[in-house]
Amino acid sequence: MDANEGAALYEAALAAAPRGPVLEVGTYCGKSAVYLGTACREKGGVLFAVDHHRGSEENQPGWEHHDPETWDAAVGAMDTLPFLRRTLHGAGLEETVIPIVGQSATVAANWKTPLAMLFIDGGHSREMAFTDFNGWSPHVMKGGLMAIHDVFPNPEDGGRPPYEIYRAALESGNFKEERAVKSLRFLRRL
Repeated sequence: MDANEGAALYEAALAAAPRGPVLEVGTYCGKSAVYLGTACREKGGVLFAVDHHRGSEENQPGWEHHDPETWDAAVGAMDTLPFLRRTLHGAGLEETVIPIVGQSATVAANWKTPLAMLFIDGGHSREMAFTDFNGWSPHVMKGGLMAIHDVFPNPEDGGRPPYEIYRAALESGNFKEERAVKSLRFLRRL
């Protein structure tokens, strides 16, 4: 995540946190959780950080973004949860950021609390991006904010699924674009 995008997330969460909880999908090792969580802490809010911690497709062995340090040989899978916990501890955010370890679709299907802000940065396959969008966007309260990361209008700049869910949000008539910072898009729920 670019520092300008992180600063924009922080600013957005500062405004959102007094209205209700903030939730991110796709926490990985916690970089975005620090931006969002710091803002929540400053405003007396909370960040729920949803991730299965087994890595997205592009994080798996043999793929471009694989980090061998995240590989847990004992279970034969990635495990980014210890890295997240260290990040939260180091940032003093263990009381503000609540990790939820599980599949996004399962957690979303059982979620009941309206969200003041939603940040989607989970799996970038078409199936995973739409699962996150379809599962979580209905939970954004009226006037709430949804942020989507890695939105690249030009296909040569990056993958299409985050752009496709961004377009789906606009075409739904439920959201309007409020701000863009590099590949990060902010949409307000109508």
